Amino acid sequence: GDWFKLYFTENYGMAFGMQFGGEWGKLSLSIFRILAIMAIGVYLYLITRKKNTSTGLIVSISMIMAGALGNIIDSAFYGLLFTQSSYHTVAEFAKAGEGYAGFLHGRVVDMLYFPIINLQQSELPAWIPDFLVGYDGRFVFFRPIFNLADSSITIGVFWLLLFERKHLSL
Repeated sequence: GDWFKLYFTENYGMAFGMQFGGEWGKLSLSIFRILAIMAIGVYLYLITRKKNTSTGLIVSISMIMAGALGNIIDSAFYGLLFTQSSYHTVAEFAKAGEGYAGFLHGRVVDMLYFPIINLQQSELPAWIPDFLVGYDGRFVFFRPIFNLADSSITIGVFWLLLFERKHLSL
C-alpha cells in the first residue's frame, strides 16, 4: 500500500507544528535551539574525555545534536535562500536579499510521511473513539510529517532512554 510518501511541508515552529507566536517567538525558539546545541556540545565533549564512556551514549547524544543542528541550519537559512511558498506555489531560489524571511526566522522543511494505517471512518471498528479520526474523516496511524533531522533526534532520544540511562550523569 501507500505506507510511505514524500510530502513537502514547511514547519513554522517545533515538533508537530507547535510554535511560539510572532517574530519574537520564532527568534526565542531559534536562540533556545542554539543554546541547547551548545549545551549538548559541551556535554558531548565532557563525556568523550571520560574513560569507559559508553559508545552508545556518545552516538545517541551525537545523533540528538546532529538533528538539532540540522533543524537550526534549516531554520536559519531557508528563509534567506528561498521565496515564499503556498498551497499553490513552490518555493524557488531567491535572489540575494529577496528571501521570504530573515536570519533565524525561516521554516524547517519536513517531507517524510508514513501513513502506515489509513482508513476511512466507516472502515473502523466501533470501539475506535471518534477523537482519533482526523478532520478529513480518516484514521491515520502515523500522521506526523517529519525530516531526517527529526529522525536523528528521535532515534537518539529513544536509544538514550532505552539503553543508556545508566550512563547519564552530569
